[in-house]
Amino acid sequence: MQTQSISGKADPVVLKINTADIGEALAEGVRDFQRAPAYGILTGAVCALVGIGLILTLEIAGMQYLSYPLVAGFALVCPFLAAALYEVSRRLEEKEPISAGAVWRRVKSRSELRWVGFATVFVLIIWLYQVWLLMALFLGDSGMGVSIGEFINTVITTNEGQMFFLVGNVVGAILAAILFSLTVVSFPLVMDRDVDFVTAMITSMRAVGTNPGPMFIWAIIIVAWLAVSAMTFFLGLIVVLPILGHATWHIYSRVVAPEAG
Repeated sequence: MQTQSISGKADPVVLKINTADIGEALAEGVRDFQRAPAYGILTGAVCALVGIGLILTLEIAGMQYLSYPLVAGFALVCPFLAAALYEVSRRLEEKEPISAGAVWRRVKSRSELRWVGFATVFVLIIWLYQVWLLMALFLGDSGMGVSIGEFINTVITTNEGQMFFLVGNVVGAILAAILFSLTVVSFPLVMDRDVDFVTAMITSMRAVGTNPGPMFIWAIIIVAWLAVSAMTFFLGLIVVLPILGHATWHIYSRVVAPEAG
């Protein structure tokens, strides 16, 4: 029997997908980017500038040691930053006209999108705090106020640094997995339908639980592509983020059944 959300509406129906669907969604993401490149390039460029700005701010503040965790954590908020791309893909799919004004009005009107975004930023803050706590615990003053080169040397050559790296990445992976489960479907869902953010996040977790294999592959693809983008000083986001954003919409379209009626 289908359950109801807290708004009284029937919960979205989650479908079973396979690994082939991930490849097809990526191909469709590339096609959407090619069909409406301006929106993807603008979104990717804005995200790249934000990433570059964060790194430069850390450099100026003498907090270069936070560069790696911030770069890793930045990937957590990319699905929120790509919200406009979900609407572009929806319009392409429905053969609706696309304009910057229409896309922006849609994004602005989705109040639940802001709540999902708030949850994402909250997890990012937790991520940065746990990095700071682990750094203080394992490295003490030797990990703070140093150049990025000195910090990397400390992490690689000392037992304390290696423990910090290991524990930090394990904790980070757990937080990332939780956030991925909460948001992989919820962002496009709240863009597409009038559902509350709690229902959207629960639906997202149900989607991951129903399709653990394909969703794991999708998570690995996201991490790998964003890592490559970070290595290019975020400039790779200009291409990578639009493709991932559009592909996320098509994964959502496959894993959540169309609304009844």
